[in-house]
This record gives sequence, C-alpha cells and structure tokens, in this order.
Amino acid sequence: MPILFLFCVAPLTADAQMPGQKAPGPPPAQIKQISHGIRATAGREVLEVTVCTDSVIHVVATPEPSGPVAPRPWMLDAQQSCPGAPFAFAQDAKAATLKTAQLEVIVNIERGSLSFRTAGGESLLNEGASIPRTYEPVELNGDHTYRVTDRFSPTITEAIYGLGQHQSGMFNYRGATVELGQNNTDVAIPFLVSSRGYGLMWNTAALSYFDNRFPLEMKLTSIAGKSIDYYFLYGPEIDAILHEYRTMTGHAPMLPKWAYGFFQSKDRYVSLDEIRSIAQRYRQEHIPLDAMVQDWFWWKTEGDPIFNSNYHDVAQDLEALHKENVHAMISVWGLLDPGSETYKMLDAKHELVSDAHVYDATNPEARDIYWKQLPGKLLAQGWDAFWLDSAEPEEYWPHMGDAILSSRQLAIGNGAEFTNVFPLVHTLGVQDHWKAQNPSKRVFLLTRSAFLGQQRVGATVWSGDVYGTYWGLSHQVPAGLNFALSGYPYWTTDIGGYWPPHDNPLADPAFQELYARWFEYGTFCPIFRTHGHRPHNEMWSFDKVEPILVSYDRLRYRLMPYIYSLAWKVTSEDYTIQRPLVMDWRRDPKTWDLGDEFMFGPALLVNPVLKADAARRSVYLPAAAAWYDFWTGKSLKGSEEIEADAPLDRMPLFVRAGSILPMGPQIEYATQDPAGPIELRIYRGADGKFDIYEDAGDGYEYEKGQHSVIPLRWDDRSSVLTIGTRQGSYPGMIEHRKFRVVLVADGHGVGVDPSHVANAEISYEGKEVQATIK
Repeated sequence: MPILFLFCVAPLTADAQMPGQKAPGPPPAQIKQISHGIRATAGREVLEVTVCTDSVIHVVATPEPSGPVAPRPWMLDAQQSCPGAPFAFAQDAKAATLKTAQLEVIVNIERGSLSFRTAGGESLLNEGASIPRTYEPVELNGDHTYRVTDRFSPTITEAIYGLGQHQSGMFNYRGATVELGQNNTDVAIPFLVSSRGYGLMWNTAALSYFDNRFPLEMKLTSIAGKSIDYYFLYGPEIDAILHEYRTMTGHAPMLPKWAYGFFQSKDRYVSLDEIRSIAQRYRQEHIPLDAMVQDWFWWKTEGDPIFNSNYHDVAQDLEALHKENVHAMISVWGLLDPGSETYKMLDAKHELVSDAHVYDATNPEARDIYWKQLPGKLLAQGWDAFWLDSAEPEEYWPHMGDAILSSRQLAIGNGAEFTNVFPLVHTLGVQDHWKAQNPSKRVFLLTRSAFLGQQRVGATVWSGDVYGTYWGLSHQVPAGLNFALSGYPYWTTDIGGYWPPHDNPLADPAFQELYARWFEYGTFCPIFRTHGHRPHNEMWSFDKVEPILVSYDRLRYRLMPYIYSLAWKVTSEDYTIQRPLVMDWRRDPKTWDLGDEFMFGPALLVNPVLKADAARRSVYLPAAAAWYDFWTGKSLKGSEEIEADAPLDRMPLFVRAGSILPMGPQIEYATQDPAGPIELRIYRGADGKFDIYEDAGDGYEYEKGQHSVIPLRWDDRSSVLTIGTRQGSYPGMIEHRKFRVVLVADGHGVGVDPSHVANAEISYEGKEVQATIK
C-alpha cells in the first residue's frame, strides 16, 4: 500500500470545541535559522523558508532528504529571481517567526504549518487547519515520485484570480476546481492572485489542480513531484504582485510596432496570390491593416519548409507585401509529419517525444534542429512572424493534445513532472534562435498555449479554437482577464470565434451582429486579430456591419500613440494593458466578480456587449472624480451602476476623469505618418498624467536606451497642461511635434474622428512647454 505522509497544523480552536480527535501529525518541528531563512525538520519532512526579497518568500518542503533540484526553466537565475533580503528571526515554545520589512512568516512548531502576515500583523494566508501538506508515493513513467498537496485556508472575504486561461466563464475562482493541464482553449499557468493583496506561484510544471470546492479550503495538488514548492508574493496592489512575478520569471519585451495593428486571417488563404489581393484591397479602400496571416496546409509535407504548388516565388511575394507596408505571419507547428525530413532527422537522434509526432522541445539539440530545418529557413525568406499552433502540444492530428506529456519521459525529466512546460521551451527556443539569426527584427510569435515565465518571450497567446457564438464570446472576456492576472500581458482571440454556428454564417444577420460585437471587443484586446473557419473573413464579407468594423478599426489606429506607450509601460514597469477592475479598485467588493468589463490602460473603461439583440447593458462605474462617455462627452458620477445605451455600432466606452488620451492622425498602418499631429483629449475633474513613448518601431536598440518619452501633466485646478522636456532620443526621431489639445465636454472631443476644433494648438520642440487651456 502507498504511504501517505501527513504534515498537519493545529486547529484554531480548542480540542473541546470540536468533535473527534485531532488529525495525526509529525513530531514537533526542529527549527533553526540559516543564512537565507529558516529550516524546519519534522520527522522525515524538511521545510525551508527562503527570503527572496522583502515581499517574496520561497517555500520548499520535501518528504525525505532531497537530491539534486529539478530544473526550473521558467525561473530566471537565482541572483535575479531570489537575491535575498534582510530578515529577523525569533522563536519561542510555540512558534518561530521570520520577519522582513514587508512580511512576517510564522512556523507552528507543533505542526510545522506556515502563516503569512503583513509586517504590521494583518493575516494574509494560512496553511490549512487540519492537514496542510501530504505526499503520496507513486510510480509514474517508471520513476518514483509523489503526488503532492498543500492545503490553505482563504478568508471569507477573498477573491481568487489567474491560473492561466480557462473556458468555464468564471472570473473569481472561489468555490471552483480548475485543472491545470495544457489543452486547446485551456492554458495552464499555476499562478494565482488574491484580492487580499498576495500572489501564490505553484512552482511546478506537473499536471496540477486548484480545488476550492469547500470554500474554507484552497487545495493545490500536483500528480508528480519530489517536493512541495511555491512562492508567496505580497503586493498588496496587484500591479506590484505581477511586477514581482515578472522579476522572478522574466520581463515582457516590446513587440514590433506593427503587431499592435490589425491582423487579417482566416482558415485559410490558399496562396500568397490570394493574400496579396486581399492586402491590396485593404489598401485601395484605405482600411487600416498591418498583417496578413498564412494559416496551415501551405506545405507539401508538414515539418519541411517546402511550399505546395499554389505558391511560386515566396520571397518575392513577401517583398511585394512589405512594399505595401503589410507584414506576413505563417503557421508553423511543432507537430510533424513522419514523412518530413525534419521528423526523420529528429527521429534518428531519438529527439522526438515518445509515441508522438512532436519534437522534444525540452532538448536543446532538438530545438536547434527544429529551428534550422523549419522556422529558420522561413525567417530567411522574409516572413515577419510565426504562428506556433498546437503548442500544448498535440501528439497526433486531429486534436489529441490533453496534457499528453504526463505519460512520457522527456529530455528534461519525467513528463509527469514537466507536463505543462512545452509551450515555454518551444517559444523560448524559437525566440533565442530568431534573435541570433536576425537581431534587427523584433520577435513576434502567436501561440495557443503558455506557461510560467513565457511572458519574457515575444509571444502573444490566443484563446484557441472557440465557438463562434455569444456563449463563446462571453466566455472569452473573463478568460482573458484571468490570463492578464496570471502575469502574461499579451493575449487575443479569434474575432468571431473559430467554429461557426452553422455552415453559412456570413449570410446570417445574427452572426454578422455577433461578429460586430466581437470586433468591438477585439479592438480593445492587447493584440487585435480576426480569424475563423469561414470561407471569407475580410471586413467587406460582413456587408451588413462593415461600416461598424471599419470605424472600430480606425479607432484602434487613432489610439496607436496611447497603445504603443502602454506597451512601453508593460516592458519598463511590468504594467498590464487589459485590466480587470479589481486591479485598480481592489478594495471595492463590487469589482471582485466583474469579469465582463475592464480598463484598457489607465483611461478607458471597456464594456463589451455579450448578448444578442442587446440595445443596453449594465455598467459599473467604479470610484473616480467623474467618468465621461467616450461617444457623447457626457459626464457621469463614479461608484454607480448604470444602464448604458449600446446600439449595435456603439459599445459602451467611458473615460476616467484626469485622463490625458493621446490620439494620432487617421492612418492605415501602425508606422504611417509618425510626424502627424497628436490630439490630446483631456478629461477634466482630476489631475492627470501620461507619458508618450516613441522608438524606431522595430529592432532591440530600445534596450540600449534608443527611445524617447514625452511626459504630459495636467493640473486640473489651474487648467495648465505641461508638456515636459523630452527624455532620450533615437535615430530618425521626430524632433518637432504639433499637439492639438481638446478639453472634452458634452458634444466636444468625442468619438472616432479628429476633433474639428481644438482648445489649443501647441508646437513642441523637445523642451518643456506650459499652456493654460480654456
């Protein structure tokens, strides 16, 4: 029989108050201070608590003396991820206490359980009151390991978020069970954040489970592991928690500027001739566009970079697209046809995942071969981005991909312990090789799966092959918000959904309405992209709603100075663009379950319409000096719930008082007209600030300081706008700028189009300018 090791924490109330006997536990812990924290030994279990920073604690508990530590490729090196910090240690007969400038960790000597508090004594999280840690010996893939569980006790007033991307439609995961295993539409990132101001990173790639079915217990279980290993992070604000997470696992790079524009895609364009004709029509009709996408089946044999007979001179066709300022992304899979030369080469070296048609991306040599044989050759042709489909991975076609690595051995170790790691090492391998081959071109990857640390790759995750229905749309909004709360800033969906509701969706007015609503929402996702299994998917294919689509597309491009500046905040400050309201109003319980509205940056409150035939929707306006209707300029009070008008062409969109919203000229691609005037819409009622970021739009010279920032400050009482001295420079920088300043009011400075009348016009030469705006 398997042995179940139990390490327990004493009940919070006296024995006489509860029926039955106390759960069995280990002998009292023997605790001592060590250089980086404390070590507690209780029976066979060894518990180490390491101080990484004032606000980050690393906990590792092993059921027996530990051997070599398993690799953790999602973590940065220890000097970056856990540098250490000063702490105080104290001990009495009942507990040992470790205290930093921000946190207090208490070890119960009788049971060896942990409690986390603020330095001021406020309780944040406790390990469970009965059996906190268990280790069940198991044999998996011929390896001795353990099924490990840690139990925690969340408070009665606490909401839980993150954990990757899931399709349950839930936003707050209190009361839920979530499987953390990679699958199409389901992304496993074992990192959660709490409305109480802490985060917890379950530091394993094993197939795992979050279980809060019993609301008093929050249980984390992994099917395999040699230890219980997690990081506790304290904010208390969620931005601070995500900053700590990215400091440990990697910061997000800038994407190429064109990637913040519109992606046109469908399943599928059958030739570059077709792609060029579509791009040409976008240009002829002056509809903004930045990227065309070549989906699958372009190949003769999947896995080899040889195009089928529909394709002629690929490099020449790509050059022609580039002359039209259109970029091109191509679908590249880790799933390989056994007839391909790439497969045969990897197979000969035993560098495939066993019993699957997938290369072992945990093997550095396999990553080298994969790059040289496939994406490296495509990059040399002139492709601008790779769509790394099937990155969970899938083992065969069609769609066999539910946490498949759990039953295999991998180069990195037992697949049961590394089930979820594939998307990280796959995308990271492509990025590293790309940057070595062409360092002047920023990496852009699109992938269907993700793991801890993958935000340090220039990769965007899309939500997978979801239904093209209102059910599908309504589930993507909370899925994307939880993904953002998992520390990953770049995410998108198939606008319109992938699977159509029936065989002829384009002729269906109801589907066209759905597409318009999804497009409105997609305009305010970090990456703006349409795709789907439809015969046609261009804007003009949706004839009944085309003007709506074009209008929102133009709005996206007018917002490019705002969006690209937010992208810099993501890179430089670990910011999050798509922000559930709990990020900025964490102490407001009304935001805790709001998974259908969000902030897009600091200014814009976005309220997607998620029901058919809706003409209004309920909107919660959180606390602010005021809110402005983007479409009318009407001012509204904060801390109120309203019924907002939502005709088909107008998604409810509000702007927070104190916002400075930079809007560029009407352009047709992201890097067009960089010297054009910038309209600064100022929403009065509070002081405001915003920094406009600019760089070359591509390459990595920004990392060496080649970029500029123009600080904007608004003093509401004096009505003074200060445009500060420009900070930094880069080759090709626009030295002289014209700002059109608009004080938004009812009917003034509203909607998509540039304002006809400005309150002031300011010529800017790079030195500080102050102007009183009336």
